[in-house]
Amino acid sequence: MPLLNVTSLNIGFGTEAPVVDGVSFCVQKGETLALVGESGSGKTLTCRAVLRILPEAAQLRGGSIRYTSADADCDILSASQKTLRSLRGDRISMIFQEPMRSLSPLHRLGNQVAEVLHLHRSISGAQAKRQVLAQFERVGFPDPERAWNSYPFEMSGGMRQRAMIAMAMVSRPDLLIADEPTTALDVTTQAQVLGLIKELQRETGMAVILVTHDLGVVANMADSVVVMNKGRVMESGAAADVLGAPEHGYTRKLFAAAPVIPEVAAPSDGPQADDDLILDIRNVTKSFAMRAGGWRKPLIVTACRNVDLKLARGKTLAVVGESGSGKTTCARVALGAVTPDAGGEVLFRAHTGAPPIKVHDMSAAQRRAFQRDAQMVFQDPYSSLSPRMRVISALCEPMEIHSIGTRAEQREKAAEMVRMVGLSPDMLPRFPHAFSGGQRQRLSIARALTLDPKLLVCDEPTSALDVSVQDQILTLLEEIRDRAGLSYLFISHDLAVVARIADEVAVMRGGVIVEQAPPETLFYNPQHPYTKALIAARPEPDISRPIDLDLVSKGAGAPSSWPEMFRFEGADAPALREMTPGHMVRCHA
Repeated sequence: MPLLNVTSLNIGFGTEAPVVDGVSFCVQKGETLALVGESGSGKTLTCRAVLRILPEAAQLRGGSIRYTSADADCDILSASQKTLRSLRGDRISMIFQEPMRSLSPLHRLGNQVAEVLHLHRSISGAQAKRQVLAQFERVGFPDPERAWNSYPFEMSGGMRQRAMIAMAMVSRPDLLIADEPTTALDVTTQAQVLGLIKELQRETGMAVILVTHDLGVVANMADSVVVMNKGRVMESGAAADVLGAPEHGYTRKLFAAAPVIPEVAAPSDGPQADDDLILDIRNVTKSFAMRAGGWRKPLIVTACRNVDLKLARGKTLAVVGESGSGKTTCARVALGAVTPDAGGEVLFRAHTGAPPIKVHDMSAAQRRAFQRDAQMVFQDPYSSLSPRMRVISALCEPMEIHSIGTRAEQREKAAEMVRMVGLSPDMLPRFPHAFSGGQRQRLSIARALTLDPKLLVCDEPTSALDVSVQDQILTLLEEIRDRAGLSYLFISHDLAVVARIADEVAVMRGGVIVEQAPPETLFYNPQHPYTKALIAARPEPDISRPIDLDLVSKGAGAPSSWPEMFRFEGADAPALREMTPGHMVRCHA
């Protein structure tokens, strides 16, 4: 008897055709079922139906969802609210795709996760805290006690996602529904979290429904696969069969679009020339004072330390590293949103031969021009688009601020940008909540391009996108870069994306750059143990090549555990040294 049996599920809105049409699958105890498909294919809606947390306007037009375990047997679609309350968060848990939207901004992370135990277990506060801190440690929080006392807005996107994973798994559920659970995580943490989910499955017999667009994750995790497109099941079967020999044309298309690190290094143009830099980040250190609680002194946290980065005009500089490594802080310093500590500076040259402008020492006129020339695509599209503003207004707003064009010209430019990122201008009157996560990210990219900037800072711009849309967006970014001479500071944890788009890659860990080189050097001759861990942790869409968790744990461990040549304690890191021309590694002489 399957743990969960979904039969002919049919969901629609209004008088429109169904958005989930006749979907059927079953999940056995201890099994991992992967739901794969493009953004908007109905995967998330299907999973939300399992917990009956669909949008108010959604209509359940037919089908059944039967949950059967040792102590429960019910059709979820007709179950009472009392039965559903006993299942949600306890027997069936869900990890949501957008943690900032799912976590309360008014409560500390520890209290939010512990609430699950207080609701479903007879447990004291001290016992709940012990269990939550242990779970925080398992999902990769470097300081579980600090995470317990933090609010969601004090954490990076990846850290918030770890808290969501801890919340879903702390009750040791029978069924875990994971909706893109690792998209906001760096690859080393992703590998550890996937290993943790597998470990929990072995311990408790937990079943998993994994919603993902990453075929590498599917290959490492899934026992069976269901491929969805436009609300229907295109192909389903054992993972080895679907991944090894896909029958349906749509499945083959998904595989063709999946980014991979190429087996052979691409030819190099050599190290970047320093004679035409659009952005020059020099000796940037940034520290933050974190609240310690009570009368204790604030805790000083150094987000990045002695960072030197040079971005040549028309090129792409990628910064890679785990969540909390300082990547986004560097990007915010580069855009002038955060002031570096004394001794650091950022220089920007709008045009070839123009005198450099100090980003953190600009006049009002210079800042206005700089804000038009330098734009950012944020990691979380839900936070970067106002929920109260229609898409047409969100896209026209930057042009209104900078007094560009008439009202009609602004609307035409907005329509052009939306078409450019693969959406229809008919969608412009809608609000952001009417779009999937991937569609919202495309809108964020369109908004950043409306001012025709010269520098685009991309903070995980493709992490929320399915592989086919990711392929389209990367192609688009490459075309715009080559056509308009655009320069990118590209922040990512996806090494396959970086291998494709970057001209230079800097690897960050713990606020410092540990290795820097062109991708054809970095990926085929990595020297630093952390770089090797990043490459080993990148899941491949090949069921016969699982992630090497031992190699990942060695490189992703504390710097004091690295080989002697790279080892250091605290802030006493060795200097960056040039091993070969253009290849810098942080190591002892």
